Amino acid sequence: MNKIIFHSNKTYNNKEGKDAPSPSAKHLPKWWHDADVYVKDSAGNPVANWNGEGRMPGFKACPAILDTFTTGYMLLTPCDIEFYEKNGRIKARVPLEFDDFVGERPSMDGFSSPHGYEKNHFHWYANWAPELPEGYSCLYVQPINHFELPWITVGGIIDSDKVTNSGLIPFFLKTGFTGVVPAGTPYLQLVPFKREDWESEMVFHTSVEIMRNHKAVADTFRTPEGGVYKKKFWSRRKYK
Repeated sequence: MNKIIFHSNKTYNNKEGKDAPSPSAKHLPKWWHDADVYVKDSAGNPVANWNGEGRMPGFKACPAILDTFTTGYMLLTPCDIEFYEKNGRIKARVPLEFDDFVGERPSMDGFSSPHGYEKNHFHWYANWAPELPEGYSCLYVQPINHFELPWITVGGIIDSDKVTNSGLIPFFLKTGFTGVVPAGTPYLQLVPFKREDWESEMVFHTSVEIMRNHKAVADTFRTPEGGVYKKKFWSRRKYK
């Protein structure tokens, strides 16, 4: 099994603190936990599947979506962060001992800011940095599908077998957002991957072949209770 080593960038870090990096699977959002596995109608009754049999699986039954939540590791805010308005601009306030964790930055000329987010942005000074085995890199990315978060962290890739310093990582805040984000909130998802060279090709199918493929997929996956992909094809990943 491969091993990831987290190097502490701050003296306030500790293994038991809310800022300790941990597997992403431990940080599924509340809206995911609260969702039903099967689709329900407005009265709260299960909806029948495509064939009128069994129950219609919802998004929570999809391993492909679950994998995005549980892949890799999560970096967490080490303290409460207050976003407040002053002189027409949104600013960030943290306790004194964490004052370099969040910083303000002017807009980056030529860099496209996401729609619905402040043009002037902030940066994280990551409190942990990963070290990976030789030949592996790390994808730094906004916690995937965590739509409840008030920011979008800019993604990047670091060859973390050679470099164990994350540097400053920009993030954009939702326009007009104010309030307190509690300590322990995910702000970065780290996904280790092996560096490999790839090449691509395209394969074209006739309409008959396409219809045949669609039918084969439907016959395989559209069962009364669903769950075929998870039971027969899905491979579980382990992050400890």
